[in-house]
Amino acid sequence: MSEAGEKRLHVLTLTPFYPSTRDDAYGCFVAEVLPFLGELAISNSVMMVQPFYRSRLDSSCNEVPVENKRFFCIPGGIGLASSGGFLFARIVGDVRDMHTSKPISVIHAHSALPCGHAAALLSRELGIPFVVTVHGLDAFSTVQVRGYAGKWCRRVSEWVYHQASQVICVSEKVRQNVLFGAPSVKTRVVFNGVDEQKLVPEESNGSSTLCVGNLNAAKGQLLLIRAFAKVAGEVPEVTCEFIGAGPDGKSLKLLARELGVEGRVKFRGRQSRREVARAMRECLLFALPSRYEALGCVYLEAMSCGKAAIGCRGQGIDEVIEHGVNGWLVDPENLDQLTQAILELTRNESLRKSMGIAARETILRGFTLAHQAESLAEVYRACVS
Repeated sequence: MSEAGEKRLHVLTLTPFYPSTRDDAYGCFVAEVLPFLGELAISNSVMMVQPFYRSRLDSSCNEVPVENKRFFCIPGGIGLASSGGFLFARIVGDVRDMHTSKPISVIHAHSALPCGHAAALLSRELGIPFVVTVHGLDAFSTVQVRGYAGKWCRRVSEWVYHQASQVICVSEKVRQNVLFGAPSVKTRVVFNGVDEQKLVPEESNGSSTLCVGNLNAAKGQLLLIRAFAKVAGEVPEVTCEFIGAGPDGKSLKLLARELGVEGRVKFRGRQSRREVARAMRECLLFALPSRYEALGCVYLEAMSCGKAAIGCRGQGIDEVIEHGVNGWLVDPENLDQLTQAILELTRNESLRKSMGIAARETILRGFTLAHQAESLAEVYRACVS
């Protein structure tokens, strides 16, 4: 709880990521910490922003006030660099009215484009400090957008980071990416947290290696199916389960068929937060051999459930997982290491359980939503001090 006499702050969150009635997992890393900030004398208002050409999404969260703001922008990567300007024009009047009725202490933008750019323009117009969180490794959008448009994205992102009171990074790996392109900006690592009271260990007879994430090449699911096919030949009772949707769905199913494990690989599609939590509790172990991961909340969720989680070295998660102690790390794209990891953890119950216990303890020591809220509160209060 907040200290006696501590000033109550009002934070405006600008985000393109937020749970909706269509997908209650999208942007949960933004929404789920907000009630915990309320316990620290920090109230929140949320503007959930969407380009006009996407279908309308309505928030599925009711803990804090949420306004859906649709704005004009040029579709595709070519329009990303200018999208923040259009967003600013769309919301400046609404933000001014909000600031008049309930003064805004800090604007918290999620990602430099478009929300960080809009926040920087709002800060200049209304005199409100802002911070921006970088959630991905593509801090300047130059992987997402190529050519001249990508260079424009880089220039705008650099300007946003320099204007921000603080650039919040979800891992040290992300922070180094930001500093490589903008070495003089003020940065701080604030790890995402998980709800340890909902994601709890549970006795189960599960036999599946669970993978949760968008089905795309960077996540390493093709490699996981190849590794599982090798394990399946030696341990006949195990299965592999995928939760998520994406462009690689068809190729993943085809590979499972080609390798003769189609009947033991389950594709569950997109699932609700509650269903994902249940799958985490019931699985044997968790694996996501992603080669492009800023942090990966799903690893933390599995660890909170007391599961041994397999991730890749060189990604944000290797700042949390200590190999062989509270999880397992493999080199990206290394089929032999991934196969051995799944095989060892499947066969060795005592190792699997000891890792699961250590994983849960790791979460309780520093990766809960309460920990995340405390770190964010420090950032906000520093902005207004």
